[in-house]
Amino acid sequence: MRLLHTQKKMLGSLFAKTSLKPSALHLFQFNLQRGLHSRNKKAAEFLAQGFSAIKEVDRVMDKSEPNSRLLIPLLRKAKENFELALEADNSNAHARYWLSKLHLKYHVPGACKAIGAALLVEAADMGDAEAQYELGRRLRYENEYVQSGQQAFYYLEKAADQGHAGAAIVYGSLLLRGVQLPESVTKLYKTASKSSGSAVLDPVEMAKEQFQIAAKAGCELGFKWLQRLEEEEKRLLTE
Repeated sequence: MRLLHTQKKMLGSLFAKTSLKPSALHLFQFNLQRGLHSRNKKAAEFLAQGFSAIKEVDRVMDKSEPNSRLLIPLLRKAKENFELALEADNSNAHARYWLSKLHLKYHVPGACKAIGAALLVEAADMGDAEAQYELGRRLRYENEYVQSGQQAFYYLEKAADQGHAGAAIVYGSLLLRGVQLPESVTKLYKTASKSSGSAVLDPVEMAKEQFQIAAKAGCELGFKWLQRLEEEEKRLLTE
């Protein structure tokens, strides 16, 4: 019995020594957050350098051919920095998006459309609004092999929900054209309509919501669309 009591004391002492005290736990959490901040900061630095190179690429492209040899060093610099940003922070969706653009848009050495597409989908699924807009637009207008209207709406809606003006304009204009909405979107709007006492989907009102998002983001086209809809409503009332 005495031996058992001694063993319990030893075990209790052992666990007491190995468990983290509140102060130690706070220190561990602080170090973890500091590590994350450090990685994010490093990734941001690489992104900034990549953006700088891309800006110079766009400037040179205005005065030369898209595949000019003058662009190769700049494109390599941009690609290297975006890759380093991902190495520093693998969860950085924006670095993925810009790498995808290098593969899909620019004549970067070693460009691969398949890699660019995969990176774009990853960035969009990780929540990057620019990637969601770009993917939605490509699925809607540039996909030669698959009818992807449902997916296009999905990504455009995601981007618009984050306040992306371009996505909101495209989404709103598609609604006005009478494009068939995917079931996931109609369910969402039907739920909202029922809660407001209306069971009818109004594509004009839905489009107006999108243009308001664009206008709120400072997009001039959003204001123009809202003005146009207002004028059309007034015209219909006077007829």
